[in-house]
Amino acid sequence: MSGRARKPLPLDMGYYFIAFGAAVLGALLLTPLVRHLAVRLGAVDVPEDRKVHERETPTLGGLAIYGSLILGIGVYLALGNQKISSDLVGVVLGATVIVFFGAIDDVRGLSPLSKIFGQVLAAGVLVIMGVQIQNIRIPRTVVVSLSPELSVIMSLLWVVAFINVINLIDGLDGLAAGITCITSFAMFYYVTQTGVGGAYVDAAVISIVMAGATLGFLRYNFNPASIFMGDSGSMLLGFLLGAVTIQGVLKSIAAVALFVPLVALAIPIVDTGMAITRRLRRGKPITHADKEHVHHRLLNMGHSHRQAVLLLYFWTALLCGTSLALKFTTNKMVPWIVLGAAVAGFMLTALPPIIRGDNGGGPGRHRSDGGRRRKNDAKTGEE
Repeated sequence: MSGRARKPLPLDMGYYFIAFGAAVLGALLLTPLVRHLAVRLGAVDVPEDRKVHERETPTLGGLAIYGSLILGIGVYLALGNQKISSDLVGVVLGATVIVFFGAIDDVRGLSPLSKIFGQVLAAGVLVIMGVQIQNIRIPRTVVVSLSPELSVIMSLLWVVAFINVINLIDGLDGLAAGITCITSFAMFYYVTQTGVGGAYVDAAVISIVMAGATLGFLRYNFNPASIFMGDSGSMLLGFLLGAVTIQGVLKSIAAVALFVPLVALAIPIVDTGMAITRRLRRGKPITHADKEHVHHRLLNMGHSHRQAVLLLYFWTALLCGTSLALKFTTNKMVPWIVLGAAVAGFMLTALPPIIRGDNGGGPGRHRSDGGRRRKNDAKTGEE
């Protein structure tokens, strides 16, 4: 794709949605096969006190998401007769690395240090292939062009942060997949409306096939889940979101660009920040698993499993829509008013009980969905 001039993105819309359909179909067909493989390998998540699910459930679902992603990208490239760019090669190779480490953790278990190594290695492959943060614009000031060394460091930290943000929100059946699906649609719309050029095309392709793969996977992962995505899935989705935001946003010098992914993913980002702060305050390592994530507290408030997930879907969709409206509407007042009213309502009703951890008559026990979870596991995506 990088070797010739490109058409504006809207002209390729048909190809994008065919790739989306291929990814959905791939997930629908591959997930049962992966579920069978997980059982054969013994990659089964066993219920325990701190987990939400009530029965033994196969994991390794990330393999199905990965296969669907590759299928969707391949279909797009074949239909468009496109050459493969170095950026796209970097994304695919990095995704392969992160799925490999995640699958090992799902089957055998890895130490926190080993998983961090895998995350940095996957991000490093991405950076080496040219997917890097090149500019940072400080609002009301100037555009800062990063030095090569600082660009590498910032890019590595950005991708690893996204991996762990999605890793931590993987706490209920379908939660990480659904939030990623909604955010991917938002990123696809943003990229197709703002960009012309190789990096933007790659970001659009990855976004739409990621949306398709997660949507198809939700057929089996939504409560009651018959398979969990495991670390192989949650780390893969975080990696892809990190890559897409660099390709489709952070190569831009628009100050508002960074606002879009940060607002779209505000719920998992805030939840991660609260988890880190909570553990540091208590003198525990940040890798220490607990039952105080936002989804656990929604359950404690009395919401059912599905209600909690759907509520978080709603908030994610609202934030995505607001961030896009602020970017693309001429009258900025309306989206700001909507966002302000929504945040105020959330602060006055849901947030205080969530912070306090009130039970509210909800379930007293929580179990985790998302792969094998060990007490001091670096992935603390308890479900």
